[in-house]
Amino acid sequence: MKKWIILGAIILVVILIYSSIKGSYNNMVQKDEAVKSQWGTVESAYQRRMDLIPNLVNTVKGYADFEKTTLTQVIEARAKATQVSIKPENLNAQSMQQFQAAQGQLSGALSRLLVTVEQYPNLKANENFLDLQKQLEGTENRIAVERRKFNELAQDYNTFIRSFPKNIWANMFGFEKKTYFEAEQGAEKAPKVNFGS
Repeated sequence: MKKWIILGAIILVVILIYSSIKGSYNNMVQKDEAVKSQWGTVESAYQRRMDLIPNLVNTVKGYADFEKTTLTQVIEARAKATQVSIKPENLNAQSMQQFQAAQGQLSGALSRLLVTVEQYPNLKANENFLDLQKQLEGTENRIAVERRKFNELAQDYNTFIRSFPKNIWANMFGFEKKTYFEAEQGAEKAPKVNFGS
C-alpha cells in the first residue's frame, strides 16, 4: 500500500512538472511569435517611409536652386538604412543598435531637408510636395505607434521568460531576452514634419 502511495505521488509530481513545462513553453512560443510579428509591422512602417523618400527627393529636385548637399545626404542615408535589416530571430542589442543608428541618420537627413524647404515658398506650396508631407507625417506617427507596440510586446515576453520558474524552462529551451527600441538622443524634442503656410 505504501509503495502505491509513493508511486502515485511520483506520478502526480511528474504530471505537474510536465504541465508546467508544457504551459510555459507554449506561452513563450506565443509571446515570441507576437514579438516577431510586431517586428514585421515595425519594418513595414519604416519601409513605407523609405518608399516615400524618392518621390520627395524628385519633387524637391525640380527646384533647380535647391541645395544639392541636402538632397545627397538624404539619398545616402536612405541607401544606408535600406542595407540594415534584422531578421526577427536575430533581435539582439547589437543588431537593434545598428538598425536604430541607420534609421536615426535617415531621420536627421530628412529633418535637415525639411528645414531647408522652409527657404523655398514655391516648393512649400507645391501640391505634390504638400501631399508627400502629409504622407510622411502620417508615416512618422505610424512608426512611433508600432515601435511602442513592439516595446510593449517585448516587455511582456521578457517579463514572462524571466519570472520563476519559467526562467528555468526559458533557459532550457533557449528563449532569450528581446531588445527594446531605445529613444534616440534628442527624441524628447520630436522633429516637426510640418511645413506650415
